[in-house]
Amino acid sequence: MLSHLLLAVPVLLLGCSEGARDARESAALGTSSEGTESSPPGDEVDYAAVARTVVTQNARVRTGDLVTLFGSPRDMQLLEDMTIEVLKAGAHPLLQTGSERLQRRIYDDVPAKFDTVTPAFGLKLAGIRTVHIGVEVQESDTAFAGVPAERLLARGKATLPITQLMNKRGVRRVFLGNGMYPTEAAARRYGMDRDELARLFWSGVNVDYSQLQATGERIRKTLAAGRELRLTNPNGTDFRMGISGRPVYVSDGVISAEDERRGGAATIVWLPAGEVLIAPVPGSAQGVIIADRMHVEGKTVERLRLEFRAGKMTSMTAQSGLERIQSFYDGAGPRKDEFGLVDIGINPNVPFPKGSQLLNWVPSGMVSIQVGNNLIAGGDNAVNFELSPFLPGSTLTVDGKAIVKDGVLQGEGGGIANR
Repeated sequence: MLSHLLLAVPVLLLGCSEGARDARESAALGTSSEGTESSPPGDEVDYAAVARTVVTQNARVRTGDLVTLFGSPRDMQLLEDMTIEVLKAGAHPLLQTGSERLQRRIYDDVPAKFDTVTPAFGLKLAGIRTVHIGVEVQESDTAFAGVPAERLLARGKATLPITQLMNKRGVRRVFLGNGMYPTEAAARRYGMDRDELARLFWSGVNVDYSQLQATGERIRKTLAAGRELRLTNPNGTDFRMGISGRPVYVSDGVISAEDERRGGAATIVWLPAGEVLIAPVPGSAQGVIIADRMHVEGKTVERLRLEFRAGKMTSMTAQSGLERIQSFYDGAGPRKDEFGLVDIGINPNVPFPKGSQLLNWVPSGMVSIQVGNNLIAGGDNAVNFELSPFLPGSTLTVDGKAIVKDGVLQGEGGGIANR
């Protein structure tokens, strides 16, 4: 689903994809939070074809569009190919690059007093661009290790007006990576080799978008007609929330004409695509959610336990590794304790490899949740804090009808186990 600016860090996400949701937004604003250690994996990838699909199908770039593109020098071939496709569509490209080294130096070398300043260039661009395409540039898991939480939170808060302005204007945003870009660090984190992750990533990107749209629409209708959502897991998770009348958002890889009319969160997609998101009826979330593991800045958090009552988190504990999360939570603003959203993965081309530790939003049958900021699900909580654990092997029901059962998406287009 992050989040995905000129020299800024967006809303902080703490989750298993090691800052991937940050990448969703940082790409949107033209800032890097990652590096350039390795070249793109997979010499067999047809970058020209990928660029054509991203520009013409996913982002639906049209004549006259003002298009910003962002990525790492690592991906210059792909960025150049996308720039050419933008020009071929009669639109106007602006290409930006960044690096993990640059992003880290913002904290190491730039005085903290500037952390609260909203980036002026980022805000100007948010007011004129009509399309943004970003390639995830994450390389390491420890880009911000040791940076005081208050500094990261301050920069996250300062960039929120940029995201909010783009949501208001309906800027079409496409982010390639979604926490799965096949780097050596990501492969190690997921317990896979880099070639295996690369194959999985590009398979997810090359999904049949018409099938993905059909699956997303089927689940959207079920959620839109429902009253109560219940989430359970053999690890002890048992959680409920009201969904009556709540909007449902589908990241199916294509920003359709209907998505443009709807605006806001509907105009954002992440590739590999395949997420259905819904925010709760305010005050309705209650129960216990347990995540067996998640990764924060290269370290593993074991058995994170979150308790909710009347829509708010009342307790957050873990067997180990909670300290960094707690520091961000303690420093965040009002509404940090509100339950944010439920995210359902629907991409059939991204199975959960046996023996791996792949924790990501899009595998078919994956269920994840978010505490705090929920703008990506059409919510109104813009707090500078997100906590996003994953719950593989879960069962998710709407008014007693299973959408996901034991980690398997139910109905046509499902059938991928995440256990």
